[in-house]
Amino acid sequence: MTTTDATDAENPGAHPRFAEALRELGIGDLVPQVRRFPEATRTAAEAAAALGCELSQICKSLIFAADGVPVLVLMDGASRVDLELVRKELGADKVTRARADVVRETTGYAIGGVPPFGHRTRTRVLADRSLLAHDVVWAAAGTPYTVFPMAPRDLVAHAGATLVDVREHAA
Repeated sequence: MTTTDATDAENPGAHPRFAEALRELGIGDLVPQVRRFPEATRTAAEAAAALGCELSQICKSLIFAADGVPVLVLMDGASRVDLELVRKELGADKVTRARADVVRETTGYAIGGVPPFGHRTRTRVLADRSLLAHDVVWAAAGTPYTVFPMAPRDLVAHAGATLVDVREHAA
């Protein structure tokens, strides 16, 4: 049995670090609301299909590097991040998608399971306003198999995010 298997067996819901973050934020009552799927939901489309919700009700937690410094962008599942808008918002010279090792080092989670808060290190967080179009959104709970529901404004507040417009628009 690998370490990951042992962790999953001991805590079938949220990742232990994320569950602890919920408790520290005073919202530990969300732990029982975490949904676990038998198959990984690494993409927003997979999560939306598993939940039976709209793609835009999924909150993606994406790590980028702004002049080499990690930044978290929270985006609705139906949209893409416009890197130029992120660059302008941050006043950075260059913004790129972070490598998988940087994502894990920064957040403590693997791509496909990164939650909007409860990370290993504190990073700047931007949340696209498109998330506010719903009463509830679903975000990863620290593993590719788990998600949790939250009102978008609460999610933005707990993540310490700045509301911005960084969604890519069709030309």
